[in-house]
Amino acid sequence: MNVRLVQLKNQLKNNGARRVALVEEPSLRLLEDCSSVYSLMQEAIACNVKLTALVKQRATKDLLEYESIYQGQSEWQLLPPIDHPDEPARCLVSGTGLTHLGSARERQEMHAASEELTDSMKMFRWGLEGGRPQPGHIGTPPEWFYKGTGTILRAHGQPLEIPAFAEDGGEEAEIASIYLIDSDGRPRRLGMAVGNEFSDHRFEQKNYLNLASSKMRNCSLGPELVVDAPFASVQGEVTIERGAKVLWSRKVRSGEAEMCHSLQNIEHHHFKFDAHRRPGDVHVHFLGADCLSFGDGIELTDGDVMQIRFDGFGRPLRNAARTAKTAHSLVDVIPVG
Repeated sequence: MNVRLVQLKNQLKNNGARRVALVEEPSLRLLEDCSSVYSLMQEAIACNVKLTALVKQRATKDLLEYESIYQGQSEWQLLPPIDHPDEPARCLVSGTGLTHLGSARERQEMHAASEELTDSMKMFRWGLEGGRPQPGHIGTPPEWFYKGTGTILRAHGQPLEIPAFAEDGGEEAEIASIYLIDSDGRPRRLGMAVGNEFSDHRFEQKNYLNLASSKMRNCSLGPELVVDAPFASVQGEVTIERGAKVLWSRKVRSGEAEMCHSLQNIEHHHFKFDAHRRPGDVHVHFLGADCLSFGDGIELTDGDVMQIRFDGFGRPLRNAARTAKTAHSLVDVIPVG
């Protein structure tokens, strides 16, 4: 069994005291003197021990009932399974697109105005040709996009907001890989988590050049961080619920066998930039979606619940879509000169 970790906050005691816990279904086992996965990983690196070994050393006899926490019926509240607890801006949230066959097909249909290949499909084909280089070699760069800093991360159970300026909001069921840059500037992979990369697909559909700003939305992770996560071929399911009914559901697949880029190639092209290897920084990198409900004509409305599950990644991630209640107003910049 893989080691799975959650981050928690007690809403009633000590001004929201934080803890890290090991998932032992149907319970959570608290870790001693540990308030964040970030600090746990820093200690593992400093002591030159495996993260899994340190978790076992820190395991206490204190157990919490997982179900009530998962359902939001406890004084304990789930947090995103990774963050930079002191400086959220030092967590970079980004992603790689056009890695799965389904995503390339839907992007082609979204932007195609003729039978000519779109730039999206051209880039996908480059990935098919050069995205899985032999060991020790560098392959074709994948598509890369920026989502924001750690302030945009939401936990299981928290709503994902469709801003007033947005044209829509839609789920992207993905697996996200999570990293910490050590004191020598080397990326260390902590593990992976289920993710909802939530984007504005209607705005992107208008023009491919809108992709960059369509990605700058909040997104969610969790509930669990999986250390040494299985990533060869991972089966999953994404479901949209409206009220008490299932509006849409699809089986999905992820993992290296389902992608045109290897994980090593994705990681190289993300961390080849010096700015992405700053000691102490956290990176959350989404690895691509297999399909979108938007591609089947689904338009999310306020209160729709998105559920994403992947085998081996713990409990499903659930978030409701929330439409911003404030109107879109002009942002007025004030000169200081």
